[in-house]
Amino acid sequence: MSVIEAPEATTPQEATVRDRADVARQVRLVVTFGLSTAILVYFALAIEDPQVTYILGERVTQEFRPKDLTTTWVSWLAIATSLVALVLAALDRYPRRGAGLALALLVGVMFYLGFLMWAYTDQAGAFQAAIANPIPGTMRIATPLVLGALAGCLCERAGVINIAIEGQFLAGAFFASVFSSIAFTSLAFIPLALVAPFGLLGGVLAGVGVAAMLGLFALRYQVNQVVLGVVLVAFASGLTSFLLGQIPGDRKATFNNPMILDEIRIPVLADIPLLGQALFEQTILVYLMFASVAFVTFLLFETRWGLRVRSVGEHPKAADTVGIKVNRVRWQAVLLGGVFAGLGGAYYTVGSTGAFDREVSAGTGFIALAAVIMGRWHPIGATFAAVFFGFMWNLQNQLSFVDKLPGELLGAAPYLATIIAVAGFVGRVRPPAADGEPYVKS
Repeated sequence: MSVIEAPEATTPQEATVRDRADVARQVRLVVTFGLSTAILVYFALAIEDPQVTYILGERVTQEFRPKDLTTTWVSWLAIATSLVALVLAALDRYPRRGAGLALALLVGVMFYLGFLMWAYTDQAGAFQAAIANPIPGTMRIATPLVLGALAGCLCERAGVINIAIEGQFLAGAFFASVFSSIAFTSLAFIPLALVAPFGLLGGVLAGVGVAAMLGLFALRYQVNQVVLGVVLVAFASGLTSFLLGQIPGDRKATFNNPMILDEIRIPVLADIPLLGQALFEQTILVYLMFASVAFVTFLLFETRWGLRVRSVGEHPKAADTVGIKVNRVRWQAVLLGGVFAGLGGAYYTVGSTGAFDREVSAGTGFIALAAVIMGRWHPIGATFAAVFFGFMWNLQNQLSFVDKLPGELLGAAPYLATIIAVAGFVGRVRPPAADGEPYVKS
């Protein structure tokens, strides 16, 4: 009778073997939460007078009056939250997927609150700045970034690198201003309520025009797409500056003085504390941005056309073998992306400030491109990344009223956050396999 031998017991050394990526993840988490805990402890101990004021709105009004707050409990609650995450990471018990992301977001929010407690306490001088609601300012800055990021997602999912988002912003901003100005002064048949929305049409046409140039040289003539994008940005910058200079001084009130989009208040929702006015008392362009995120996500992942776009971005030859016209689909994605980028550019004129000025977008097209990478080429991920960058920009603006940080550091903060987020926290990301590679039918 044969005896079946039992398998040898796993040695402790074999049982503790871990994947290298898992070890790297643990080290990254321990370092991140360790630094955040140490910095929060410094913030808490550096506070001398723990009293600050805050308002629930963006500025002091009859509705939003300043209120007093003792910062001690907030600072130490932030420390406790970060410390819990640090202990879980050190014991290799940090949750994964949704729970881990939720905990990381909680630590980030508490770090932000702990930082604010330090930044707004012990202010020197007679003027005492109050902590204000960051959401309205964040939404204003993030709106064009989200629209530009959606354009980048559409293009790169189809296999076309779109470095030219900044150029589309500039062209969209200029022609939105001009279209709105002409509609107000020369096109009497357009109702007054539609003058500013008519500017959106100019922004869309300009964004699609730059996208057409991108598609022509990238898909027809197979020019290097990175170099092409930089050239298109320089072209749009030079063209808009030239056209602006051609407007005589006495005619700028006519051709570069657009009407601005009116705010539309959604009843009930606009009365929600903290979030209501920021999200539901906005212009039609902001509501279009909300709808665009849902539309692009549905289009890419729930429709046959979206499947084709993703297939030509991943494996164009395989897509070609099943009858998909690769370059036609890429053309469609690039032109549709131009619509959203043009709307993003229009925000800088008819959506906010009015008149066009040179370099009005201030390099935000490149930040939108970084949001695409940080969001892993997914519309929702790119949207959250764009909102994060908008939040950092708004934080810089709000902290300019206090004297805790040098102005030079504040000015660089959004760009530093972009570099750290993309290079440090996103980790290794894989773009669409055929991104930037022209396809020639054999």
